[in-house]
Amino acid sequence: MFILSFLLALLPWLGHPPLAKAPAQASPPMLNFPVPAGVANQLFYLQRDPNTNTVIYQLNVNRAGQLDDDEPINVFWLRYDEQGQRKDLNYIQRKFAYGLSAEKLAPEKYQLKFAAYNKVPFYLMRWGADRAFHVFTVISNRQIVLSRVYLRIEGGTFWVPNVRYIEFKGWDAATRAPVVTRIAV
Repeated sequence: MFILSFLLALLPWLGHPPLAKAPAQASPPMLNFPVPAGVANQLFYLQRDPNTNTVIYQLNVNRAGQLDDDEPINVFWLRYDEQGQRKDLNYIQRKFAYGLSAEKLAPEKYQLKFAAYNKVPFYLMRWGADRAFHVFTVISNRQIVLSRVYLRIEGGTFWVPNVRYIEFKGWDAATRAPVVTRIAV
């Protein structure tokens, strides 16, 4: 009996369809996500299902406060599921999921692209009365200063998660009004 159960469990891995279709699962409940605090030079953060671990996008400056032109943004985890410890992204996360590439367009202006989704351009540039760096994007003809990105994931696989939508949170660059907008993926 054990061998039969074992072979039946292997069928999907061998390229055969399962013998019985699993019942449809309800959408996972929304998690209560923490808001990162106390991160120096934080530009924005990314959160997603299925846990509260958070990816931080931080301005990459040296001790003298000079921006690193080659890698202007430092990306790392705050592992809330592991007592909030800081941890670097691994190679796969950096190259295929949460990492960013940066192309210098002009002094103090960079175009950013996410490794996993480059259909929405982002820009890192100095702006405002304080001349601080911010990350901008344009969604629905509104220029948004980004503070949070949320990915709603419902199932899928490790390499191909089923992302239902991307939610951008920040403020309108023209009016400074808070903005939350979603795009379906």
